[in-house]
Amino acid sequence: MAQGAAKKVKPRKKSVLKRIRQTEQRTIVNRANLTRVRGMMKDLRAAIGAGDTAAAKQLLNPTLSAIDRAIQKGVLQENTANRYKSRLTLACNTVGAAKA
Repeated sequence: MAQGAAKKVKPRKKSVLKRIRQTEQRTIVNRANLTRVRGMMKDLRAAIGAGDTAAAKQLLNPTLSAIDRAIQKGVLQENTANRYKSRLTLACNTVGAAKA
């Protein structure tokens, strides 16, 4: 085709358009769920880094629950989520042991 000539546009089926809409909606939901989990993990790591044992213990259970919900919703893979949970729990326990 010559430069500047119109390109042929293939017509899309209704089912293709629907799949595109569904994908966009799922992307928004998945991104929100992943952002929520990452934010909670960031808050927990900040509490651990500051050496605040009470805050770390208080944030640990909700963070682990959010990670589990992310597994159920398919946002995180199970092995990845379990690795996060393990490392966060170990770090939280280390802060408690260092204070004692």
